[in-house]
Amino acid sequence: MDLKDQLSQLFPEHVPKESDDAPSQEKDLWIQEEPLICTYEKRKGKPTTIIEGYNGAISDFKQLAKELKTKLSVGGSFKDDKIIIQGDYRDRIMTMLKEKGFKVKRVGG
Repeated sequence: MDLKDQLSQLFPEHVPKESDDAPSQEKDLWIQEEPLICTYEKRKGKPTTIIEGYNGAISDFKQLAKELKTKLSVGGSFKDDKIIIQGDYRDRIMTMLKEKGFKVKRVGG
């Protein structure tokens, strides 16, 4: 007896929903022609990576910030139309953005 059988015995009037086992599709981000600018700064003595220059919707840029932070497993924030990532992750961020279809320009060292 599997879990579905046990649940159907406990809740006989429940009708399960038709669900797809396929993963949910991520919303496509708007890809722009101008490159995103990826810079490195030290703020209060700590390294930070800053991404700016996105011309699309702010919600798309926030979604991009969240994806980058989770893939890198680091902290960061979204302020003043800039993504601020804690640490020097320019190379990894640039490869991730290029895989998504963005053009990226490295500024500074």
